[in-house]
Amino acid sequence: MTRVGLITLNSSDDPLANLAITQRYVTQAAEAGAQIVMTPEVTNCVSSSRAHQREVLRTESEDPTLAGLRETAKSCQIWLLIGSLALKTDDPDGRFANRSFLITPEGEIAAFYDKIHMFDVDVSETETYRESAGYRPGNRAVLAQTALGRIGMAICYDVRFPQLFRSLAQAGADILTVPAAFSAVTGVAHWESLLRARAIETGCFVFAPAQTGQHVEITGSTRRTYGHSLAISPWGEVLYDGGVEPGWDVIDIDMDDVARTRSRIPSLSHDRDFEVPQ
Repeated sequence: MTRVGLITLNSSDDPLANLAITQRYVTQAAEAGAQIVMTPEVTNCVSSSRAHQREVLRTESEDPTLAGLRETAKSCQIWLLIGSLALKTDDPDGRFANRSFLITPEGEIAAFYDKIHMFDVDVSETETYRESAGYRPGNRAVLAQTALGRIGMAICYDVRFPQLFRSLAQAGADILTVPAAFSAVTGVAHWESLLRARAIETGCFVFAPAQTGQHVEITGSTRRTYGHSLAISPWGEVLYDGGVEPGWDVIDIDMDDVARTRSRIPSLSHDRDFEVPQ
């Protein structure tokens, strides 16, 4: 059996305060036997103010959250998926990266993934997002080999693009990670359905650690995320729902379920070419 730790956060726009909370949760999950622990999207800073982000965010080499969590993974001797960090880049437009990191039990960076699909949507008349205005999109899918299985990395809005997940599964992924800061409005309607669909389509375990609740910003801006960190089996069953309170939990899984599920419905090998009318 493999024990997975999922962390639910209510991150503020203060990276150092968020780091202390995250390190405590990671350590507690590791002490409960987790071999890999996963945190949500933008673990280090939830902020709607680009000016504030420019003030508090750092580059990858200087980021205190990345350094601190690498040290925590090493001291706990666990794999750690840092769901994502908002980081400064050399982008000529000054845009940030939304970057997920997979850390080894030795505290090394095994892989990183920049979110490909930007959340540019009008959820309602009062809730609008233009992620691409502040973040530059990535352009490569990432599959990482670990002692626990092969992990395909994604972030939040990526979940609406099934071709990414199918490609990762066909390339060998056993586990798909979807750390998120999902909108409360769309979360109610779509979160669980999308994640279960991605698991069913690929025969992978899907893990989605999430941000939750009303996020505190010094600018006075308000943002609410849906919560409900989820673990989904390759058959599409919800193995764990973290609810809406910040915290952590551990889930035991049997990695052999991936092969068993795919032997029952081997759809990953059944692709056929077809034409689309113009």
